[in-house]
Amino acid sequence: MFQSLNHLISAWWPEPLRLILFLVGIMSFVGLNAAYLVWVERKGAARFQRRPGPTEVGWAGLLQPIADAAKLMSKQLILPAGVDATLFRVAPLLMMSPVLMSLAVIPWGRNLAACNLNVGLLMIFAFGSINVMAIMLGGWSSRNKYAIISAARVVSQNVAYEIPMLLVVITMIMVTGTMNLSEIVIQQSGAFWHWNIFRVWINPLMPVTFLIFFTCMLAETNRAPFDMAEAESELVAGAYTEYSGMGFGVFFMAEYANILLGCALATVLFLGGWQSPIGNLLGDSQSIVGVLFGVFWFFVKMYFLVFSVVWIRWTFPRTQFYRLLNLSWKILIPISLVTLILSSAMIKLFHQ
Repeated sequence: MFQSLNHLISAWWPEPLRLILFLVGIMSFVGLNAAYLVWVERKGAARFQRRPGPTEVGWAGLLQPIADAAKLMSKQLILPAGVDATLFRVAPLLMMSPVLMSLAVIPWGRNLAACNLNVGLLMIFAFGSINVMAIMLGGWSSRNKYAIISAARVVSQNVAYEIPMLLVVITMIMVTGTMNLSEIVIQQSGAFWHWNIFRVWINPLMPVTFLIFFTCMLAETNRAPFDMAEAESELVAGAYTEYSGMGFGVFFMAEYANILLGCALATVLFLGGWQSPIGNLLGDSQSIVGVLFGVFWFFVKMYFLVFSVVWIRWTFPRTQFYRLLNLSWKILIPISLVTLILSSAMIKLFHQ
């Protein structure tokens, strides 16, 4: 019987060094993930639109992300005249930093999180609210009318979609009774019908609750058809119009890091996290083999959702801004309120 992977790591390295190793690993993973999700997106878009996509740099274009990164790093960082230099430089870092801190509390497997907090869910949403401010600062400090208009649209969109997302999260806290992400996953142990998305005996609208969360995640990460931060056909490059080189590159990386965070959180809250859909076949889920098996299932679920995000972008056209706001205020918020009230009633009557 193997020891827990977390116990082995704790025995090999002291706590500060363990946290540093986790954070370095997360930053490396986020950078590599952003690079190759661009490749996945370009190949996916090509397949959906009957095009070949990247083919020249490396086999099947696999070295294209490295070429793109080298090109961005070689470009000059231009500071336009009249901008607020401090805010202009800080905005991309302010966009990226909260995502890295939020990923630190995601449990990738049993006992495999950089920081296992009892209020991990609260921490993610506390840091997540900084993203809106980062885009607003980037647009405002640019002194560009297109960037300012885009930033204002992003704020109104994110305020609208933050409400139904928080109502869904409150519903999940009521159902699970905790804000600890690892405990939420442990409660979903067993076969796939124990996952929260299928727990209709607590809330018959639980699948609808997942769809609301996923829709709000698309809006919060500014993905099509909700990409009002950029909207190339209307606002040049939106809030990022004045950014060049790696200033633009950091914004671009932060978008894919936010997608990764949103899909990881959806996996934890609704899809059982590291739990296998057919139950634990390896006996002891805390052994090294069991932990790695759980990490495998976590990544399968998370990247299925990431692929769905790419699929949606190249399937649905961008719509008018006021229709996006109507979707939240007139449809998603009332339905999420219904799911919240229904869950509280079901818990009070049948599961107390």
